Amino acid sequence: MSGSSSVADLLGSEEQAESGASGVSAQAPSFEAIYQHYFDFVWSSTRRLGVSPPTTDDVVQEIFMVIHGKLHTLRQAHSLRSWVYGIVRRTVSHHHRSQRSKAATGAAYALEADAFQPMSPTPLDLTTQNDQVKLLWHLLEKLDPIKREVFILAQLEEMTAPEIADALEIPLNTAYSRLRAARMAFEEALARQNAQSPGKD
Repeated sequence: MSGSSSVADLLGSEEQAESGASGVSAQAPSFEAIYQHYFDFVWSSTRRLGVSPPTTDDVVQEIFMVIHGKLHTLRQAHSLRSWVYGIVRRTVSHHHRSQRSKAATGAAYALEADAFQPMSPTPLDLTTQNDQVKLLWHLLEKLDPIKREVFILAQLEEMTAPEIADALEIPLNTAYSRLRAARMAFEEALARQNAQSPGKD
């Protein structure tokens, strides 16, 4: 890698976490529209929450079954993305508990607090990722799970702070506080990385 990296290089603008739109109409969408619009989001979130590749498809299918069954409970269509993520999070949490209960000792499964890990790269990822992407995931691994989750939702999934608060079922001020702390931790990790790997001409 040549030269030092900046937060802007890795992530782009931070404006979306403050006031970015979800890109979904305020009118309640159909299940088919949700499936088409959010499949990639659900799949990637499921992987990032620690679901193993062999079981990802089954868990994603279960998530959409829950979405279909609960769609009538959606009260605010503009908060659809955070509503979907909340279902993803709860379904994955249930999956992890179920998997742990099936293990004789539980040693084969990570504790839920440590489950939010950057997803393993797919074959497509391996062919397209560049140094900046590799550095991004390396730095994300250095964040604690709570900061990492908020940071990924804001910077990679482009969720707003109110959406994050809704998705995680936390107060809005807590979402802002966690996001500020996560950004600070990320910037500190990046600064340390740049100091350890000075650019070469």
